[in-house]
Amino acid sequence: MTTQPVSQPESENGSAAASNQAAEVLRRQAAGLVRDLRELASPEGLAAKVDPVGFGGALGEAARSLVTRPGAVLRTGLGFGVDSAKAVSAAAARAVGRTTTGPASLPEKDKRYADPAWEGNAWYYLARQEHTLLADRLTELSQAARVSPTARRKLDWLVGQIVEALAPPNGVVTNPAWPKKIVETGGLNIVRGARNMLRDAVQNQGMPRQVTPGAFQVGKDLAVTPGHVVFRNRLIELIQYEPQTDKVHEIPLLMSPPWINKYYIMDLAPQKSLVEWAVQHGHTVFMISYRNPDSSLADVTMSDYLQEGPVTALEVVREITGRDTVNVAGLCLGGALSAAMTAWLEAKGDQHVNSLTLMNTLLDYSGPGQLGVFTDEKTVDRLERSMRKDGYLPATSMKTTFDLLRATDLVWNYVVNDWMLGEDPKPFDMLTWNSDSTRMPAAMQTEYLRTLYLENRFAEGKLELAGERLDVADIRPDSYIVTAESDHIAPWKSVYTGASKLGGTVRFVLSNSGHIAGVVNPPSPKSRHWFGESDDLPARAEDWRDDATERKASWWEDWTPWIAERAGKEVAAPKKIGSDAHPPLEPAPGRYVLRG
Repeated sequence: MTTQPVSQPESENGSAAASNQAAEVLRRQAAGLVRDLRELASPEGLAAKVDPVGFGGALGEAARSLVTRPGAVLRTGLGFGVDSAKAVSAAAARAVGRTTTGPASLPEKDKRYADPAWEGNAWYYLARQEHTLLADRLTELSQAARVSPTARRKLDWLVGQIVEALAPPNGVVTNPAWPKKIVETGGLNIVRGARNMLRDAVQNQGMPRQVTPGAFQVGKDLAVTPGHVVFRNRLIELIQYEPQTDKVHEIPLLMSPPWINKYYIMDLAPQKSLVEWAVQHGHTVFMISYRNPDSSLADVTMSDYLQEGPVTALEVVREITGRDTVNVAGLCLGGALSAAMTAWLEAKGDQHVNSLTLMNTLLDYSGPGQLGVFTDEKTVDRLERSMRKDGYLPATSMKTTFDLLRATDLVWNYVVNDWMLGEDPKPFDMLTWNSDSTRMPAAMQTEYLRTLYLENRFAEGKLELAGERLDVADIRPDSYIVTAESDHIAPWKSVYTGASKLGGTVRFVLSNSGHIAGVVNPPSPKSRHWFGESDDLPARAEDWRDDATERKASWWEDWTPWIAERAGKEVAAPKKIGSDAHPPLEPAPGRYVLRG
């Protein structure tokens, strides 16, 4: 007699399965926690968590050097003491109505010190004097330390951050605006400031909020030039913009933004949009919009970004317009990738780039500016380890890095406004874009930092992407290179170094703006730029600047006739967007830019 197994009720089976699933989830979480603790406990893991940039090593080098130079330390300390006493004496004299000048030379142009109290009140005058003296002595002490070039960059940057953090406007007892605000609001600014600080600690990684959510909306206030997505793959959407003129130039224009931010800095808002400007000047404009990557794209490489990004976009543009060549305009890393595509096509003997416009784009990374602080070998190693868990660099990490490069404007300004004065940030479209950050795939992030920032392979003709060896010198189409004199991410002299290595004719233009305002640069009374009378670039950037001609106008106005000359004759504007092979998928700005 065979005994049949007793069947369990369906509800019991479901409960058992749920219990098993919950147990498995807990097991995985426990294993992950153990793994994370082991990594944190290791010297490398602890360094990556606590000091990912390696400032501790730079400070250690400086300390060891200064121990062997006690005279320099003593002179600095005594000098500060003597000057500090002089500052106190000057402030005391001012307190009784005199106009005695302190020992520190105070910069005249600094909007933080516009309040007359900084000169008229003895306490605030003393605070500014003492801060300037301390800044000078810290810099002197830092320079006295004999350290490696890598440590020098970190040390100088760290001293600068300390100086900015200690600036009198950042302290409640040394900023005249704080007591005035207390009187004005009856002390409500203290309550509001504490509320804002708590909110930012919980919701914004402890950084002060730069924008009020909802003040500007993508697709409604920003990125509103009419157009449609006509192509999509796993990395990009391609937008084609609707014509706004009866006739257009026959050669289309493809815009290539950086993948480390959303594309719409190039289409910020009406009257502030390079896309709108180009469309209104008769160009058929296409825009690459990169996907905000997640863990599924952890293994995506620079070769993938090249082939599935601008190379694919170029082919789609050619198919839709029926034109063999395309003008390409790239910004920052989007410009570097556009240049790499141009060299890649040249290597394959299949050149379809008619002209190349590069905005604030490094091609030679031998002088990376302040970003060199974050791109040495050990820091990149730490970053690579930190990305292993999730497969990407969090958006907040990239944003915080760029904010700290301009800490006075993008950090401490909002500490004062939000936390001290208890105000909400004023609506600002560029900072709304700046806060709309993106993640970086782990493999690609490490690769571009190593091959470009660490090894400078593109400028040296050693960059290998998608089966080809690339060299900046192999880029032969006419190029328009614009850079900005106040750029803290792509220093203009470093941009010049890369531009001088291009193989074709180059028009080099210097704008009076910074990295972002160099793109959002519509004509205004404040706009100006410099250009050379000849396209032959001298060996040194300083020599070019000495001979350059200044024009009081936006570089947009200089670029317009240049690109028009390279855009072919005018033809009737297309009556439809896309083509049979690439029909419109949805209205711009598309889904990739709207995904968090």
